[in-house]
Amino acid sequence: MTTAPVRTDLYPTRGVGEVVTPRQDPVVWSAPGAPGPVVPSALQGYERDGFLTVEDMISDDEVALYRTEMDRLIADPTIRADERSIIEPTSQDVRSIFEVHKISEVFAALVRDERVVGRARQILGSDVYVHQSRINVKPGFGASGFYWHSDFETWHAEDGLPRMRTVSVSIALTENRDTNGGLMIMPGSHKTFLGCAGETPKDNYKKSLQMQDAGTPSHAALTRYAQEHGIRLFTGRAGSATWFDCNCMHGSGDNITPFARSNVFIVFNSVENAAVQPFAAPVPRPEFIGARDFTPIR
Repeated sequence: MTTAPVRTDLYPTRGVGEVVTPRQDPVVWSAPGAPGPVVPSALQGYERDGFLTVEDMISDDEVALYRTEMDRLIADPTIRADERSIIEPTSQDVRSIFEVHKISEVFAALVRDERVVGRARQILGSDVYVHQSRINVKPGFGASGFYWHSDFETWHAEDGLPRMRTVSVSIALTENRDTNGGLMIMPGSHKTFLGCAGETPKDNYKKSLQMQDAGTPSHAALTRYAQEHGIRLFTGRAGSATWFDCNCMHGSGDNITPFARSNVFIVFNSVENAAVQPFAAPVPRPEFIGARDFTPIR
């Protein structure tokens, strides 16, 4: 009789209470001086703060191209009816469309763009694949925000990513104002993992994509984090981008202005960090949310 090997969980979460674990992984995985589009000073800032900004990631003409494609996808009734589209519960507007790099060749080309994937390879020190992609529409007059969370907490608990070797980029397709529900990050929060309390409900993704619940920190923990790290609000013109580490504590507020805040969001994971069985959920989330195809981007 044989027994299955015991799996090591470096980042326990979804238990009886909150658990704080020091980060066990590098932030920048490439060797010092490794070639790539991110200059050394920006990499040092990313290591320290958990994020970096690029003011003109894409041109105005490219912004217009991606916005046109976004509008086409939103208006397509077939795509709206697809499970990859997330609908605002009150307004019934499209909130997000997942797996856009598979739905749209326009967004697939963006994923392969060396300005994008090159930065991901440099930060993660390896070939990468897309763990998740989506467009976030966040229209004006009532689009709801995303509560404070660490993406890695969810990806570890529900998708089975073992290590913190994942990076996200949010590319603005509209102006990010200080009033229209912009991205907020607690600088330096990526250096500590906060394991959340409570079990993962069945099919949790169906609720969490509209309103985060499981995997959210307590008010007391968020207060400690905010007092220690502060909060940075990101603004910028369309075409700017924010890259941030998978374990950054981040969120965004509701958008009650007339001004939409739309972006394309791509998550790159190292091919050396392929997803395994979830660490705190009975089954993995659907592949359009957490990919199980680990083919490197070429």
